[in-house]
Amino acid sequence: MKSIVVKSCIVFGIVLTTIACTAPKKEINYPNTDLAEEALIPKPLKVVSTNSAFGLDIKTVIYTNQTSDGFEEVGNFLADKISQKIKLDIPVNSSSDDTVERIIYINQSDDLESDSPEAYELYIKSDSILLNAKTAAGAFRGIQTIQQLIPEQSNDTLAEQPMWLIPSGKINDAPNFGYRGVMLDVARHFFTVDEVKKFIDILAYYKYNAFHMHLTDDQGWRIEIKSWPKLTEVGGETEVGGGPGGFYTQEQFKDLVAYAAERHMQIIPEVDMPGHTNAASFSYPILNGNGKKLSSYTGTQVGFSTFDAQKDTVYAFLDDVIREISAISPSPYFHIGGDESHVTKKKDYLHFVEKVEKIVQKHGKQAMGWNEIAQAKIDPSTVAQLWNEPHNAIKAAEGGSKILLSPAKKAYLDMQYDSLSKYGLHWAAYIPVDTAYMWSPEKHVPEISKESILGIEAPLWSETISNSAELEYLAFPRAIGYAELGWSTDENRNWEDYKERLAQQVPYLTRMNVSYYPSPLIDWEK
Repeated sequence: MKSIVVKSCIVFGIVLTTIACTAPKKEINYPNTDLAEEALIPKPLKVVSTNSAFGLDIKTVIYTNQTSDGFEEVGNFLADKISQKIKLDIPVNSSSDDTVERIIYINQSDDLESDSPEAYELYIKSDSILLNAKTAAGAFRGIQTIQQLIPEQSNDTLAEQPMWLIPSGKINDAPNFGYRGVMLDVARHFFTVDEVKKFIDILAYYKYNAFHMHLTDDQGWRIEIKSWPKLTEVGGETEVGGGPGGFYTQEQFKDLVAYAAERHMQIIPEVDMPGHTNAASFSYPILNGNGKKLSSYTGTQVGFSTFDAQKDTVYAFLDDVIREISAISPSPYFHIGGDESHVTKKKDYLHFVEKVEKIVQKHGKQAMGWNEIAQAKIDPSTVAQLWNEPHNAIKAAEGGSKILLSPAKKAYLDMQYDSLSKYGLHWAAYIPVDTAYMWSPEKHVPEISKESILGIEAPLWSETISNSAELEYLAFPRAIGYAELGWSTDENRNWEDYKERLAQQVPYLTRMNVSYYPSPLIDWEK
C-alpha cells in the first residue's frame, strides 16, 4: 500500500499522527449550505451553521480511533451506507491514493458537554468532519446524522469529479431519554428474520436503541426452548387467521441480537404471562390454570388464558424458559408481560408476579412488565411499562421503579390513523400523525417525574398485519415522530417544523422500499 505524502496534520486542534492528509484547502463559501436548515430527525440539541460545505468525493477517507472498542466498526458501517446511498466507495483507516484531500475522523473523546453515553459532537469544515463521542454507541448515533446530511445527488458542478456537499458547522447532540424503543408483536403474526432486520435498520437510522420482541401469546410461541420442544413444535404452528405461524431457532434469535448490536440496539425479549399463554398451555397442558379443555387459538380475543400460579411445575418451566432466553440475550431486561390476566385470581396473580420476578433476577436480568405488575410488591429495579393505567405506574414510580411510557392513546402503532386506514384497530383511539407527535412524554403523567421515566416505547401489535408492507404502513411515519419524542427535548420540538422535515424523508423511505402511510397532513416531497 502506498504511503501518503503528509504523515500528520491538525484537525480542530487534534493531531492525527496515524492518518494521511494534504494541506487544508482554502475554504469556499457555497450557497444554500445552512446546516440549521437540514431536515434532521431527530432534531439535534444544538446546531450552529458556518455557511460553507464539506465536499464528499473520491478524495475523501474515513479514519477512526483504533484503540477504543467499536469505533472502527462504526467507520466501516458509515462507509457501507455511503456506498449504498451514493455509490461512492470510501476507504476506512487506509488509503491507496496519494491525493486524499478530505477526511472524516471518528474520535473517542470524554470531553463532551453531555454526560450521556450516546452524546456526540460534529465539527464540519470544508476539508474535514470531526465526530467526537464518548462511546461507540455515541459515534453510531453521530454517523446517522452524517448519513442524513449527505444529499441524494452530487451538487457541485464546479468540481472535477462528483461531489456531495455537506453544510458546515457544529452539532452538539444527546438524547433526552436513555431508552427509545419500538415493540413488535411476532406472536399474533410471525415475522421472518429478514423482515425484522429491515425494521431494525430503519429504526436505527432514526437513533432508536431498543427493540422489544413480544415473543409469546395465545396465538403462538415464537422462540425455541430446547428443554421444552413442544412449545415450537405445537405452539409455533399457529397464528391469527389460521396461517402457518413460525418461530425463531435460538441461533436465529442470536443472529437478530447480533444484528441489532451492530446498530447499538438491544433486543428485549418478552414472554407474556400469566395470561396470554394459550399457546404454551396447549403445547403442555400441565401448565394450564383456567380449568378448560384447550385447543389452538387463531382469534383475537384476550384475557381467557392463564398459567396455574399455584403449581410448582409452572415455575420449573419458567425457570428453564427464562434461563435459556437469558443465556442468548445480552439485554439487561427480561419482559414478563403481566397484562390482561383477567381469569387469574388476584392473589394468584400477585404471587405469580413476585415469584417470576425473582426467577428473572436469579438469571441476572431486571424484570420489566406491563403496568398491571405494579399491583404486586415489585422490586425497585423492575421496570413498569405504562400502557393504560396511570395509577399503577404512579405506584411503581413511588416504589422506586423506572417507568417506560407506551400510552395506548398516544403511542400504539397498531391504532388506525383514521376510519379509512387499511390496517390497525381503534379501541384506544385513532392516532393521526400529528396526534402521535404532539405530546410530551415527560409531562404525560404529572405525578411521574422525568427522573422516574426510563424512556418511551411505541408498541406495534400484529392482529391485523402479517408482512413487512402492512407493518410499515402502521409504523411509518409515526415511528419517526416517536424517535424524535424520545431523543429531542420538548423545547426543541415543534409540529410545524417537524412536518417539513418529515416530508423530506421520502428519498430515504423510497430507497429503503418502505410502504409508509402517505398522511394527507404532510406535504410529501415529490
